[in-house]
Amino acid sequence: MDAIIILFIIILVVILLIAKMSVAILPPYEKGLVERLGKYQKTIGSGLTFTIPIFEIVQKIDMRERVLDVPPQEVITKDNVVVAVDALIYYQITDPAKSVYSVTDFTMASSKLAQTNLRNLIGEMELDDALTSRDKMNAQLRDILDAATDKWGGKVNRVEIKKFDPPEDITHAMHQQMKAERERRAAILSAEGKKQAAILESEGIKRSDILNAEGKAEAQKTIADSKKYELLALAEGESEAIKTVFNAIHEGNPTNDLIALKYMETLQKIAEGDANKVFIPYEAAGFMGSIGAASELFKSNENMKKNK
Repeated sequence: MDAIIILFIIILVVILLIAKMSVAILPPYEKGLVERLGKYQKTIGSGLTFTIPIFEIVQKIDMRERVLDVPPQEVITKDNVVVAVDALIYYQITDPAKSVYSVTDFTMASSKLAQTNLRNLIGEMELDDALTSRDKMNAQLRDILDAATDKWGGKVNRVEIKKFDPPEDITHAMHQQMKAERERRAAILSAEGKKQAAILESEGIKRSDILNAEGKAEAQKTIADSKKYELLALAEGESEAIKTVFNAIHEGNPTNDLIALKYMETLQKIAEGDANKVFIPYEAAGFMGSIGAASELFKSNENMKKNK
């Protein structure tokens, strides 16, 4: 009885082992290579798959993107400068069968290929170009590695040069060069600023002189216009006065004759005070006769007042 139980347990364990060996469960990011007696049969996807126990085995391949860290290496540039360079390679498997059967170790092969091509790529460039063309080198290296790994069932998505260090003496010389360049640019900017300031100051002085000259010209014009209007007003006033006197004389009013006589005496005094002024009466003969008559009339009136 005990032997039967032990035999039953052994048979059960064997069945469970066979059942386990005949079932393959793959997650979504993996694919499996089914080999039957050492021969490739098919590629299976994620999920549950049944195989023939003992005769078939499943080799799992991770299809997710991977990161390969290329070890640092010393590279000589075209102008004979030794620089230390390393890189990161982002790749993923696209064909599981090729990645297993076409190359012994996909990761090691990709790393060695990246080192070799990185050395060749930088060796064709001078140091200054290499320092300023990192994106260009990344793109070129990615294209080279992608073309080479395609037959291995892989795809290089991108390459990033992580470290690019020239020797310490070269770095110091570059710092000195950049410092001198910055000082030169600062001196140029300072000189340019002073030049612009001088130009603006000169233009300001010029504009100020022009405005002052225009102001003086306007002031002189205003003064001249004021004098002109004053002289015109005086001339119009004198003309009106002469007309008033002339009309008063012709009207024959004794009071008006007195006003005319006083006005003429005033004009005479003004003329005596200024030799440059000449007074020419309107209708000279009649006007002078009228004045004489007015003068005689005024004198007779005065004598009559005295006799009274």
